[in-house]
Amino acid sequence: MSRKVVRSSKFRHVFGQAVKADQCYDDIRISQMTWDSNFCSVNPKFVAMIVDASGGGAFMVLPLSKTGRIDMSYPTVCGHTGPVLDIDFCPHNDNIIASGSEDCSVMIWEIPDGGLTTPLTNPVVKLDGHSKRVGILSWHPTAHNVLMSAGCDNVVILWNVARGEAVVRIDSVHPDLIYSACWNQDGSQILTSCKDKTMRVLDPRKGTVIIEKEKPHEGSRPVRAVFVADGKILTTGFSRMSERQVALWDPKNFGEPLTLQELDTSSGVLLPFFDPDTGVVYLCGKGDSSIRYFEVTDEAPYVHYLSMYGSKESQKGMGYMPKRGLEVNKCEIARFYKLHERKCEPIVMTVPRKLNIFVTFRVQKLQWLYIYLQSTFAQVL
Repeated sequence: MSRKVVRSSKFRHVFGQAVKADQCYDDIRISQMTWDSNFCSVNPKFVAMIVDASGGGAFMVLPLSKTGRIDMSYPTVCGHTGPVLDIDFCPHNDNIIASGSEDCSVMIWEIPDGGLTTPLTNPVVKLDGHSKRVGILSWHPTAHNVLMSAGCDNVVILWNVARGEAVVRIDSVHPDLIYSACWNQDGSQILTSCKDKTMRVLDPRKGTVIIEKEKPHEGSRPVRAVFVADGKILTTGFSRMSERQVALWDPKNFGEPLTLQELDTSSGVLLPFFDPDTGVVYLCGKGDSSIRYFEVTDEAPYVHYLSMYGSKESQKGMGYMPKRGLEVNKCEIARFYKLHERKCEPIVMTVPRKLNIFVTFRVQKLQWLYIYLQSTFAQVL
């Protein structure tokens, strides 16, 4: 009887590779703020990075094609009076980006095609409603002009950006600092983690708690949580001994995790990025020099380790390209934009395959299609 030793997976051999030096974005002064956000946002047109600025906060928006050394005088988006803590591109309009800052405001900016030619100081919309700095921003995945912001005042606000007003204000749920906040795939629920060691699933329309879980991780350091497939929740946190952990939870039964795995003893907070199309979750630690990736399935132990991309230099932040911006013809399934102290380096995740066979098959299919269309038109004529 044959014994199954290795688990079968399409993504078991996924590997990461940094692009060549001339395809990086060099000589950029990445922000030195000690805040656990991505510091970077990407879409198929632009890459945006929070940078150091004197006399306020700023971030730089570059067209993806503008690689190489970036001039010191390149214009930035510099309308905030305090350091910028988080930025997020709108998923429905690649020219719109939101920024949150220590000046307690959220600003919406429109970036012209081709990038900036002069510094941008006047936002399209300014959203005032927080009493302390705003550190988390997230656009609604399916509804236009809906933005979520979370601040150090322990308040979550849902904004109607078109009208420039707050639609829902959730201010009585979180008693302490909010570590993370995100939408589920269709935007019908919000998931938050808080300094009071409680993870909560919220109804965004009513602003009420649907379900909550105390101490998903025993440690006192920040917890990050994201929705994954089938409504399950993946969390990253720390044990009592400060070991980094990853856990998977079923909201229908919050008593015990489906799986809880210990990773290492590093101190950086793990930022999870989930790809719903492949079921792969990528864990990037601030201050780490690696990206671990796991496959989430319905089979125990549910979170399967795949591999790890490693490099020599540590990362200060990480941007994640949406699927529509990938080169799928090159078997690319994910692309990250890793922030160093003075540059941004794209990292491509690829599923290896026999390229010649793949290309030959595609060419044959096109030839058959061409012959079929020719014969069809000949019959019609």
